[in-house]
Amino acid sequence: MNEYKLKVELESQGERIDKYISEKYEDYSREYIKKTIIDGNATVNGVQVKQNYKVKENDEICIQIPESTELEILPENIALDIRYEDDDIIIINKGQGMIVHPAPGNYTGTLVNALLHHCKGNLSQINGVIRPGIVHRIDKETSGIIVVAKNNTAHQHLSEQFKEHTINRKYHAIVFSNFTEDKGTIDLPIGRHPVDRMKMAVTERNSRRAVTYYKVLERFGDFTYVECKLETGRTHQIRVHMAHRKHPLLGDEVYGPKKQPYNLRGQVLHAKVLGFIHPRTNEYMEFVSELPEYFEKLINILGKK
Repeated sequence: MNEYKLKVELESQGERIDKYISEKYEDYSREYIKKTIIDGNATVNGVQVKQNYKVKENDEICIQIPESTELEILPENIALDIRYEDDDIIIINKGQGMIVHPAPGNYTGTLVNALLHHCKGNLSQINGVIRPGIVHRIDKETSGIIVVAKNNTAHQHLSEQFKEHTINRKYHAIVFSNFTEDKGTIDLPIGRHPVDRMKMAVTERNSRRAVTYYKVLERFGDFTYVECKLETGRTHQIRVHMAHRKHPLLGDEVYGPKKQPYNLRGQVLHAKVLGFIHPRTNEYMEFVSELPEYFEKLINILGKK
């Protein structure tokens, strides 16, 4: 069992507990969380509750989520936006809303399911049956470029580049508020949130160094269009760093305001550039993904205000 403890904030008051928990930890679907609660694995202030319990400010939630089992992950004929492919790697432009790899409650419809079908199982096995070929990941609601390894040698080569921070990764995002500066560096450690274990946070406790370079691309008064270049790649790094600087990502209900404008489905974040040394040729390769349609429309709307 994985045990998580959360303390409910004011802006989440009134939400169903299954919805609240699933939004805090996107690797688990709401249905999976709901079943976990029905099975009696959740308490609020020490008392067992039902899945439709409405949380209140300062409620202390404890939920025990069963360990994921190594299930057989099936290939699925899901269309992929493939930008490059050879015998060693495949470059995918992932759409917003697609989960990268299966997790409890989300065993179908993922990028891995699609890759198993397209590659006919020819993917690296270093990360096991749940994450074949997956060298790195981007969040469900983050769109953009991701590289996948088709064999173990390529996987190891790419993993070393990520470890040495030599991968060129640039993301585009829209954040709340106007920056006073044109560019800067955030060098602050990230680890599990000390209270809400389903979130990450800037913290000195059990954390790892995290470095984000940012620059302003366009200003919209109440919002700013920025480019973020990653030196490190911690979980939710850009989202956490920007929120810590009082510039949470637009659409991010986890690290930003619960009530978001423009009816967005998640954080406005796009993995635009990915550059690395090819594991076989040792030549530098770089891939650039255009902004998704919703992102472009949002820029146009903000530019007219």
